[in-house]
Amino acid sequence: MTQRINVAQQVPQAYHHFLAVEKLLHESELPTTTLELIKLRASQINGCGYCVDMHSRDLKKAGESDERLWSVAAWRDATVYTPAERAALALAEEATRLADRAGVPDEVWEEAARHYSEKQLGLLIVALAMINAWNRIGVTARLTPGA
Repeated sequence: MTQRINVAQQVPQAYHHFLAVEKLLHESELPTTTLELIKLRASQINGCGYCVDMHSRDLKKAGESDERLWSVAAWRDATVYTPAERAALALAEEATRLADRAGVPDEVWEEAARHYSEKQLGLLIVALAMINAWNRIGVTARLTPGA
């Protein structure tokens, strides 16, 4: 599979603004591990190999265990995630699969709200919107994992 287009090269202004939002997210009060876990899970759901590879590598560089990386797709059955991380992963799945459901269920939102402040919830929503946008770029442009 070969890359179709380099979006960053063709539309650098948009890419620049996407990176500015990413910088804001990474400098925010949202735990970096949580941010990367939800990005990894959304990327798995969306089938973006490039983003799955990147966020797995980022988590590994941050010191995450292999067990935590390998079990993200089956996080409900895994015992290695905190209750807050589990709430964020549930929110990530629901926000990523909007077309499959009638929105984010109240119980998923309420569980996330038990673990995160209003500002952190806003940051989670922005992060999920961003990773879903990145995934659409990666899948459509056929970005190559590991590149």
